[in-house]
Amino acid sequence: MSRAWPGLGMGTWHMGERAAARSAEVAALRLGLELGMNLVDTAEMYGEGGAESVVGEAIAGRRDEVVVVSKFYPHHADRRKLLAACDASLRQLRIETLDLYLLHWRGPVPLAETVATLEELVARGKIRRWGVSNFDVADMEELVAVPGGENVAANQVLYNLARRGIEFDLLPWCEKRGIRVMAYSPLDEGRLTRHPAVVDVAARMHVPPAQVALAWLLHRPGLIVIPKASSLAHVRDNRSAADVVLDAETLALLERTFPPPHRKRPLEMV
Repeated sequence: MSRAWPGLGMGTWHMGERAAARSAEVAALRLGLELGMNLVDTAEMYGEGGAESVVGEAIAGRRDEVVVVSKFYPHHADRRKLLAACDASLRQLRIETLDLYLLHWRGPVPLAETVATLEELVARGKIRRWGVSNFDVADMEELVAVPGGENVAANQVLYNLARRGIEFDLLPWCEKRGIRVMAYSPLDEGRLTRHPAVVDVAARMHVPPAQVALAWLLHRPGLIVIPKASSLAHVRDNRSAADVVLDAETLALLERTFPPPHRKRPLEMV
């Protein structure tokens, strides 16, 4: 990708579902871009194209500043449907090229056909790079074994303080091969902001609980974190998390409260 991969981006799940919320959602994304959160993650599934449309409006006039990521349905993963799905996403986003295009989760279409089509989209200039989402180690090993599969650039998975299963094998597997891991639902659907240990740490540091949970993820080099925020206040809070420094004592406390995995766990999804 020609643009830098930032550590902190913006998610758009549940955006584009209500017309009344559109102006606020566009304003939130624009503020995030102004604050330097220049990666925006969306999907054709979100609002059935509605979120992509919101993103398209938000990035109008500043396309060159933004890393745009979208995802396609597994049932659109064959050649004919994938070519059409990509064109549909580009129309919604009002752009000519996607920076990163992800298979949303594993489906019935053979990986070889999907990868060949993604490579075709790269050759056509429709996408710059491609990746996957919700792929565990066995899926990744199968993926990189097909022709062109070694070009996978990213794997977007559920990862946060409360859901650390990927640390046992998937995260190091990806890191060893230079495949970027994107952490979705970094606040565990909001539950982490109410966890007593996170709340206590936040009170001691005089920051919102969400910033503690995000800062814990952001302290890991190479990770891309994509919290969603549809209000201006939440966008500012998310951006400020990048400046929060967790000291060794705090990290140790969080490690005891949310211990890392000591065995293989099935990959979690939401």
